[in-house]
Amino acid sequence: MLEMFLYILWLVPIWFLYRWCKERRRIANISGRHVYITGCDSGFGNLLARHLDQLGYRVIAGCYTEKGEDELKKICSDRLTTIHLDVTKPESVRKATADIKTLVGEKGLWAVVNNAGISVPTGPTDWFTIEDYKGMLDVNLNGVISVTLSILPLIKKAKGRVVNVASVFGRISPFGGPYCVSKYGVEAFNDSLRLYMLHFGVKVLCIEPGFFKTNVTNIPLMQNSLQKSWDKLPQDTKDDYGEDYIRVAFEKVEGRFSQLTDGDLMKVVHCMEHAISAVHPRTRYSPGWDAKFFWLPLSYMPTCIVDRLFLIDSIRPKVSTL
Repeated sequence: MLEMFLYILWLVPIWFLYRWCKERRRIANISGRHVYITGCDSGFGNLLARHLDQLGYRVIAGCYTEKGEDELKKICSDRLTTIHLDVTKPESVRKATADIKTLVGEKGLWAVVNNAGISVPTGPTDWFTIEDYKGMLDVNLNGVISVTLSILPLIKKAKGRVVNVASVFGRISPFGGPYCVSKYGVEAFNDSLRLYMLHFGVKVLCIEPGFFKTNVTNIPLMQNSLQKSWDKLPQDTKDDYGEDYIRVAFEKVEGRFSQLTDGDLMKVVHCMEHAISAVHPRTRYSPGWDAKFFWLPLSYMPTCIVDRLFLIDSIRPKVSTL
């Protein structure tokens, strides 16, 4: 038994060494490859656009605002092209796709990175209406599907890559509202697309970041969203939760986000770049120590244990029966 254990133990570093060597190989001729990125106004998308431009890729940066387009043009080379993109509007997605088709020609599009996303509204699930869900799902899930399907023929032509930015919260739901729902949806879309696209030589990869310091985890933005959701609640729901609930929720948001958010956004950008550039990319990337050593292990635990752990640190409504 001991000999078998030692034998398996020796295989672990050998496997990691093999994977490290395999993943070092990069594709050639990057100067002739176009990469389309959504959500480039700020955060991961903005940094990725700049990083790939420096490496020599022909970046097509989808921006929601003119300000985002102008700022990228100022700091990037003339290889980078910006386009106005609202992923929630089919006509905007179609126009962007038509422009990209003209730009890439017969070569096709090497990669698309579906990065655009929002994180509010947030709060307990019963604070929201279906309309609150629709707004976020239109960006975080339907936007990903819409953009991907619109340019998939160009990706297939190049035998390229689809890189979908989900979240570790597409694997586990520690808080309410539409965010986790939207990211679970991205995971499902990613998994089904990956299997079908294997037949066409297209690789479909998923990025599942933990907490990073971006607009998605902006503390004042989250607190303002909580306050707006609270203000809209009927009085009987407020009575159920109690007047202290919102105050404690503010404190929890500030405490958790201050402790858990990682300021090194390049950890995520390097994963995105590897998914685009590696000859043998990983199927999934989980940047962030919190993702690797807390959220992902937690997602594999029995539900009864996970629920108990979450309840220990949760805010109890005034009428809680627990």
